[in-house]
Amino acid sequence: MNITVNEELLAYIDPLTPDEHEALERSLLAEGCRDALVLWGEVLVDGHNRYGICSKHGIAFNTVQNTQFKSMDDVHLWMIDQHLGRRSLSDFQRGVLALRKKDILAASVPPAPAEPSAGAPIKPEVTTRDAIAKSARISSNTVSQIEKIQKSAAPELVAAVKSGAISINAAATVASLPVEAQVAAVAGGKKELQQAARQVRESKAVARTEPESPEGLIARLKQTISELSAENAALKAKLAEFTA
Repeated sequence: MNITVNEELLAYIDPLTPDEHEALERSLLAEGCRDALVLWGEVLVDGHNRYGICSKHGIAFNTVQNTQFKSMDDVHLWMIDQHLGRRSLSDFQRGVLALRKKDILAASVPPAPAEPSAGAPIKPEVTTRDAIAKSARISSNTVSQIEKIQKSAAPELVAAVKSGAISINAAATVASLPVEAQVAAVAGGKKELQQAARQVRESKAVARTEPESPEGLIARLKQTISELSAENAALKAKLAEFTA
């Protein structure tokens, strides 16, 4: 039997943590592979971790064909629903998957005509923010924050959210800073991230009560970057003292 591992599908869902992978390996070694791997033709759709572990240890496994797939979008939607329903995911991971589902479904529906006819396709309800939140079992406000993080956050800040070093709420706030300030805050650790989020919130509160010129905003952001960089340097110096 030929099984093809598609690298894009392999990377489509966040990988297991080392602890999760180790637990799965122990389970497969002790009990065998009880769940069949799902294929689309020769392409492996579900069971990448089980396939890798079984191949490594010579553990027998079964496969099943999903004949409902007609396109890669169908595969992606099925994978998203499977993982939203059965894996222990963080709220951030749930939101990301639900937003991916929204994008796929939205792209599959033609633009509505100026004067909709009786037979015009109806926009899937899941493409609304409330429906996205419901499908992911998170709040619509959290969905909005995740969208902001995806749009504006530096890769380092995204990694901090995934690791739990910063909350979604705080990360969305820090994402409004320039990339350099985000990176500096992440480098400073959890305390630095919390301080950066607090400074942004305080600045926004002031802005709501006192009009600020563009020059003033730029100057304030530069000051924030300078302060974060200085604190990061101080933290590095302290770390160097401990490791010397």
